[in-house]
Amino acid sequence: MAERVLMKGNEAFAEAAIRGGCRFYVGYPITPQSEIPEFMSHELPKRGGTFIQAESELGTINMSYGIGCAGGNVFISSASPGIALMQEGFSFLCSAEVPLVAMNVSRSGAGIGGIQPGQCDYNQVTRGGGNGDYHIPVFAPSTMQDAVDIIYESFEIADRYRNPVMILADGMMGQMMEPVVLPEPKTLYKDEADIANYKPWALTGSKGKANRNRIKSYHAHPAELEQYIDYLYEKYMRMEKELQRAESYHTDDAEIVFVAYGSMARIVREVLEVLRKDGIKAGMIRPISLWPFPTAPFEALNPEVTKVVISAEMSKGQMIPDIRLALKDRIPVKLFSRTGGIIPSTEEIVAFVKTLRKELK
Repeated sequence: MAERVLMKGNEAFAEAAIRGGCRFYVGYPITPQSEIPEFMSHELPKRGGTFIQAESELGTINMSYGIGCAGGNVFISSASPGIALMQEGFSFLCSAEVPLVAMNVSRSGAGIGGIQPGQCDYNQVTRGGGNGDYHIPVFAPSTMQDAVDIIYESFEIADRYRNPVMILADGMMGQMMEPVVLPEPKTLYKDEADIANYKPWALTGSKGKANRNRIKSYHAHPAELEQYIDYLYEKYMRMEKELQRAESYHTDDAEIVFVAYGSMARIVREVLEVLRKDGIKAGMIRPISLWPFPTAPFEALNPEVTKVVISAEMSKGQMIPDIRLALKDRIPVKLFSRTGGIIPSTEEIVAFVKTLRKELK
């Protein structure tokens, strides 16, 4: 039976992973997501899973590669610079078609940056920092319930496409508390012996098999490699078609449409209420999938009605190229941005909109 409980974000993320089928967790402490490995260290073993604290983020991604090859349902988590260290591993996982669910509780700035919330990892997670032609589905929740539901589903998505899946949250979501309805735990496979049935491609040993499974990312012959890249590309095109997700709020009559995800979307919802009370017709598109970026809500906007689109971000406009592509340059795009870990207030964004309207007249 589903339970409704008050939980801290990072702990809710971890609980959702366990209930969604996680059997292995590998991670390394880093602010602002350290509560995830802490929670996993005492909860996952109680429920028959395995917790591993790696020596580094490099150890995390490479141990996970091995676990995934053997068919284990593995969950990893880190924050911005830690995810950066894992990029080579993500490239290997995609090339070898090894599923995994990763959580990035992002912070602000390049390099070490700061430990406050940020959305500066948009390019990193949607474009990929590793080598080669590969894609990773990226989902961005804006509430705890949203996060729980997405993480719970992500293990099945990863297995369906034999590909890593990334959940992008931020430090604000990781540290806040909210009530969530926790779904019933699900079992994707009964035990280790059942892995071969659930994941027939996994390296579960060769006993009793006519052909041995092989998992690799190296292809020595150019023609063979090109054929394999084309095969992966076709899979990414299926993902792009099947995994687009978004929510639209008051966009039918909106003269101003915000685009926001994650914590920024929470703030923009309040902004819409204030603006509409003031007689300004404002709406919002909330991308839930950042890759593939959802195009349908943007195609539905009418340039005769919507005069400007505002990308509201805690980064310097990293989402704008995707918005412009989705709009096909039919509507101008402006940026509202705060960085450095500064979370904007409702009043600040409302003032920005009112100033912008005067400039556009």
